[in-house]
Parts: sequence; structure tokens; C-alpha cells
Amino acid sequence: MTTTKRRVQKRPAKKKTGRTKLDYKALIREVPDFPKPGILFYDITTLLKNGRAFRAVLNELTARYRGKKIGKIVGIESRGFILGGPLADRIGAGFVPVRKPGKLPADSFEVKYNLEYGSNSLAIHRDAVQKGERVLIVDDLLATGGTAAATVHLLRQLSADIVGIAFLVELTFLKGRDKLDGCPVHSLITYSS
Repeated sequence: MTTTKRRVQKRPAKKKTGRTKLDYKALIREVPDFPKPGILFYDITTLLKNGRAFRAVLNELTARYRGKKIGKIVGIESRGFILGGPLADRIGAGFVPVRKPGKLPADSFEVKYNLEYGSNSLAIHRDAVQKGERVLIVDDLLATGGTAAATVHLLRQLSADIVGIAFLVELTFLKGRDKLDGCPVHSLITYSS
């Protein structure tokens, strides 16, 4: 019996490709004079339709909030649902929608608030979160802070423990985070003017 020594060739080490971080701003469409004259609307649908970008946004949010013992993600109608639902699934939390009035079928709290171009109301089911439950609020955009502040108010009525508020976009020049009662705010994209 003859044994042959076989030469094992080492494969060259794979080069790290280190994917380049996406330029999210380049994927957001700016629409002047929408929904009314003088408003510059940041349309996130152009980012969301890009599968790689949408996944990257969710990956960043997941990395930040996984392991924080969050019981519920609270998504603000309606674009907060787009980010909040998948994020809740990824971190193992429940999802709670904050809706416009008349959209929730059971007993709810409601609060009126001012927008950058009008006023509105939001509602949440009274049994949406437990007293002291850790929650994360998610929405697409922080502008003047009215919608997010109204959501904070609703959750405080339910005695929730607000871990933070996550936004895809923040218009820092409008100082919306000043209205959020000291809640930690995280924004993936910021515009300073």
C-alpha cells in the first residue's frame, strides 16, 4: 500500500468588500409646495422602493434597538407603520398603531395637536400597552414635533415607559425634538436647512 502525500493548496484570503454605506438622502425625493405652498416635502417612497436601502434602514434600526427589552413598537399613522411593523418583528416586540380619529374600533384615548401646516388628532387603544411597558415610537419624519409629541402624550396617559423615538428623517432646523419632553431621539437622516 502506497500513501501519497497530497498537497493542500491554500486559497487566497477573500478580500473584504466592505459595502459602501448608502447615501439615503440621495434616495429621497424633495417635492416643493406639497401639500401646500411653502412646504418642501421629503418623499421617502423613493427610498422605500429600493430594496437594498429599505433593508439597510431596518438593519440600522434593528442593531440600535435589539436587546433593549422593548415590549411594543408604536407606529404613527401611516408611514410609521411601514418602518414599525418590520422592526417589531425583527426585535421580537409587538406592534401598536397610533391612528387618526375614528379608525380604532375599541375604547381609546385621543389627543389633538398642531402640524406644521394645520391641526389633527391621534388615538390609541386604551389597552394597547401595559403600565410600565417599554415602548419605542417609530415614524418617518420629525419636523415641528407635533405628531410625535401627541404620541408621547398618549403613551404617558397609558403609563408606558418610552425607551425612545426613532425617525428615518429629521428636519433639525424646525427643532421638533424640543417638544418631545426629554425622550431620547434617534434619526437616521438629518436636514439642517
